[in-house]
Amino acid sequence: MLHFDKVSKHYNGCTALHEVSFRVAPSEFVSLVGHSGAGKTTLLKMLLAEERPTAGTVFFEQTDIHGLSARDMNQLRRRIGAVFQDYRLLPNRTAYENIAFAMEAAGRSDAEIAGDVPHALELVDLGEKMFNFPHELSGGEKQRVAIARAIVNQPDVLIADEPTGNLDPMNTFDIVQILKKINDLGTTVILTTHNKGVIDSLGKRVITLEHGTIVRDDPEGRYIL
Repeated sequence: MLHFDKVSKHYNGCTALHEVSFRVAPSEFVSLVGHSGAGKTTLLKMLLAEERPTAGTVFFEQTDIHGLSARDMNQLRRRIGAVFQDYRLLPNRTAYENIAFAMEAAGRSDAEIAGDVPHALELVDLGEKMFNFPHELSGGEKQRVAIARAIVNQPDVLIADEPTGNLDPMNTFDIVQILKKINDLGTTVILTTHNKGVIDSLGKRVITLEHGTIVRDDPEGRYIL
């Protein structure tokens, strides 16, 4: 599904990624680990087409992501959901409205929104708080809303960039279980984290980055830095 082919990225003489190559299969769960500055964020920005490689190619299925027209790029981005450490919710909209907004932006009908938003909230175990505003939710609950928003349009890939970075251990466990559930339903998940406990609990593939290169690709899910 995803293929990085000898991808490099340089910023003002500094190397963020150097000839990075790997593949991610459909429905796979892959964690990216590494110290700050290892290249994880740059790699994710390549997937989201927020950055262009200096050299090499990033493929989504058989398509060069960075060779797409603006229209085709918008279509591709609808196939990729993303959640971040800081939630990025609209503060003046309820949980329901935050998720509905993502569907409206994708051109979905009112009937689809009315049916799919409650389902997405139930999937993240937050159906009873669909009409709460972000300031009425805990950190863990905000992240659940963010995940529901990311998956409501049924993307092929979910990118989770440090989704538990601001959460306590109990909420961290809950979010990891939700990500596993989403993956079990067939969505490819790409996770970045500094949390060894999260990696160990998943038992999924782990790619370790160091100074912009892949130094380890472990199918058994060990966190070694």
